[in-house]
Amino acid sequence: MGRRNITQVSDFILMGLTDSEEIQLVLFTLFLLIYLITVLGNAGMMLIICLDLQLHTPMYFFLSHLSFLDLCYSTVITPRTLENLLMSTKYISYLNCFTQMNCFIFLGGTECFLLSSMAYDRYVAICNPLHYPVVMSTRRCCSLVFGSCLIGLMDSFVNVICMSRLDFCNSNVIHHFFCETPAILVLSCTDTQDFEIMIFIFTGSTLVVSLITISVSYVAILSTILKITSTSGKKKAFSTCASHLLGVTIFYGTLIFAYLRPKKSYSLGKDQVASVFYTILIPMLNPLIYSLRNKEVKNALNRVMQIRKRSKQLK
Repeated sequence: MGRRNITQVSDFILMGLTDSEEIQLVLFTLFLLIYLITVLGNAGMMLIICLDLQLHTPMYFFLSHLSFLDLCYSTVITPRTLENLLMSTKYISYLNCFTQMNCFIFLGGTECFLLSSMAYDRYVAICNPLHYPVVMSTRRCCSLVFGSCLIGLMDSFVNVICMSRLDFCNSNVIHHFFCETPAILVLSCTDTQDFEIMIFIFTGSTLVVSLITISVSYVAILSTILKITSTSGKKKAFSTCASHLLGVTIFYGTLIFAYLRPKKSYSLGKDQVASVFYTILIPMLNPLIYSLRNKEVKNALNRVMQIRKRSKQLK
C-alpha cells in the first residue's frame, strides 16, 4: 500500500457549495438561521420533556434522545460549514476531517436504530397496549438506546479502519462542504473497491435492517388500525404515528440516495443537495414535526409556560 495518507496529506480543502461570494453570504445567513432554530428546537424539546412529568414515557424518552442526537448531528457539520462560507481558504486538517466524518457516521448510525426503536415503541403501544408498560420498561428503553449507540459506534469503527488504509497522492481537494465518505473516496489513488464493498455492507446493513424493522412495525400497526371500528379511534392511532413516519421518510430517503450507491454514480450537485437535507435541514425539522403535530408536547409547553408565569407573579 506504500506510505499511508497521514504521512502524505496534512490537510484537505473543502470546496463548499458555491464559488459565488454573494451566494455564500446568502447561504451563511440561511444556514445560521437554520442552526439557531435547530439548537433552540432540540434543546427546547429536551427541556420540556425533562420538566414535564406527564412526558416521562417511553415515547418521549426516545424523542429526547433523538433531539440530543439531532443537536450533535447538526453541530458536527453546520458550524464548520458556516466558517467556510466566510473564508476564502477552506482548509481542514486531516485529523479534523476524519473526526468530523466518523462522528457523523456514528451519530447517523445511532439515529437509524433509534428511529427503529421508536417504531417498535409505537407498535407495542398500538398492537399490544395491555402489555405496553411491561414490555417498554425503563430497562428495555435504556437497552434500546444503548444498542443504537453501539451499532453506530461499530459503523464508525469500520469506516475508520477502511479510510485509514487509503492513500491520497493525487489531490486533497474535497468537492463537498463537509468530509463525507463518498467525497473522500473519489480522491484516493488506492484501489477502493474492497473498502467500498465493506463500507457498503456495513452502512447498507444499518440502513436496511433498521428500515425493515420500521416497515414491519408499521405494517403491523396499519393492520391493527384497520381493525378499529370507530373513526375517532383510527384517527387517534394514526396521529400517534404520523410525525414519526414523516421524519423517517425524509431521513431515510436522503440517506439511501447518498450511500446505497457505488462510487461511479457519485454526482456532486445531487449529493450536495441530499447532504444539506440530512445534515442541516432534518435536525431542524424533527423538533418542529414532533411538536407541531403533537398535542401532548403543545400541552406540556403550555404547562411549562404557565408555571413560569406563576413563578414570576409570585416574585
